[in-house]
Amino acid sequence: MRQSMESSLALLARTPASLDALLRGLPDAWTLRNEGEGTWTARDVVAHLAELERTDWMPRVRRLLEFGETRAFDPVDRQAFQRNARGKSLARLLGEFARRREKNLREVRALKLDRRDFARRGLHPALGRVTLSELIGAWTVHDLTHLHQITRILAFQYREATGPWERYLGVLHCDGHSAAA
Repeated sequence: MRQSMESSLALLARTPASLDALLRGLPDAWTLRNEGEGTWTARDVVAHLAELERTDWMPRVRRLLEFGETRAFDPVDRQAFQRNARGKSLARLLGEFARRREKNLREVRALKLDRRDFARRGLHPALGRVTLSELIGAWTVHDLTHLHQITRILAFQYREATGPWERYLGVLHCDGHSAAA
């Protein structure tokens, strides 16, 4: 599939509603349990996504467009979501994520970026030179990574309930990206 801004925005726009449909109203037994020590709950993932909408994706787009490679992106504070989500319900976090995402997508669309802009370069503090295309691609696939992670976390809660079918249920055999992505 050829990357385009329209394709990326189409997927990015659907993530909040997808999470809302999957998680809103589920009992805490689904959303507040993880896959073991050092892993996240579904609520943690939503808090992480909401935090990055505030601190990462659009600030990096703006920094890249304004400064190019002369000023590196700020590093991500991987614990900020935990501090900022303290005391907030999953429903509130889902709402925050949806509002922030909608605002960010409006801002991206207002930039009226074209194919030439995709080649513009910025500076990632750990990865070095990156293009706007790669940043938008990472934002898009980051969503998919966490959607996958959430379904895996939920499936993990029923791993013992599947009996002999467990061997056929691939989501129960997937590992990786249990914590930070």
